[in-house]
Amino acid sequence: MKKLVALFLVLALALGCTAALADPVTLTYAEVNPVEGTIVGELAKAFKSKVEELSGGEITIDIQASGVLGSEDQILDNLLGGGNVTDISRISAFALSQYGCTKATLLSLPYVFENRNHFWNFADSELAKEFLNEPQTIGLPLRGLCYGEEGFRHFFFKDEVTDINSLKGKKIRVSSDPVMTGLVSGLGASATTVPFTELYSALQTGVVDGAEQPTANYKSNAFQEVAPYFMMDGHTLGAVQLIITDNAWNKLSADQQAWVQEAATYASQVCRQVSETKEAEVLEQLKAEGVHVIEVEDKAPWIAAVQDVLNANINGEDAALEQILAMK
Repeated sequence: MKKLVALFLVLALALGCTAALADPVTLTYAEVNPVEGTIVGELAKAFKSKVEELSGGEITIDIQASGVLGSEDQILDNLLGGGNVTDISRISAFALSQYGCTKATLLSLPYVFENRNHFWNFADSELAKEFLNEPQTIGLPLRGLCYGEEGFRHFFFKDEVTDINSLKGKKIRVSSDPVMTGLVSGLGASATTVPFTELYSALQTGVVDGAEQPTANYKSNAFQEVAPYFMMDGHTLGAVQLIITDNAWNKLSADQQAWVQEAATYASQVCRQVSETKEAEVLEQLKAEGVHVIEVEDKAPWIAAVQDVLNANINGEDAALEQILAMK
């Protein structure tokens, strides 16, 4: 009888422990670029593998890439509108500026970051934590998890370009962002808004003459097929961040939240390690494929041309900008 009672106690304890385990969670992760061949793809894969490792499979990350869940603007509109299509997304760091995040705008200002080390000095700082927390500060229903980067952004064109004067009058695709619109206008070109998912066909049909992207994204989206002139001006660093909705965050247990945050921090460091190497590899591949790479040796005329847009978009964040500039 005593053995039977003991057996029932063991079973009861086992069942109690099982009941206490959190339910499995699947989080949908949106990425507008392909996973393979891109720096942001490496970020996504690192995040997924680390979350699933730390949680022992309790959390599954479902990566939906190549824009299948829409453009970045569409994804953000869904997230901020309370939609449940996406839980986590990799976005351009400045994308939240159109939703009232004034600090985020600083990360898209032209020629702010001199090199990668300059950006990562910022990303590792206490100031960066303030930037990540800005959505919560102003009441948006999402939060930043970490920063990453996808290399400096450069222009590319259908037809031959040689210098800054070649941009005059050209229709250049931009996202719906005042900084990029002002940047392109300052350089003498015509800023044209086209959804990213339609950019290839817009270049192919002549709706636009050019666009801008980081090197790896340029190749992974096969833009060199329709725009083989790649002008390396490095106007902004492709700073990115991972965001998660409050709805998704709040359905996680404290342990699960800690795993997600730890995985994001890990993925950020993976991004840091692979970005420069990956970009260099892709650039050599592009040259071997016959892409015309135009190096911009003197950026002084470019910087002078965009001072107005820089000054117009500081939005009262002068002190924060000075802190960033001092992190060189």
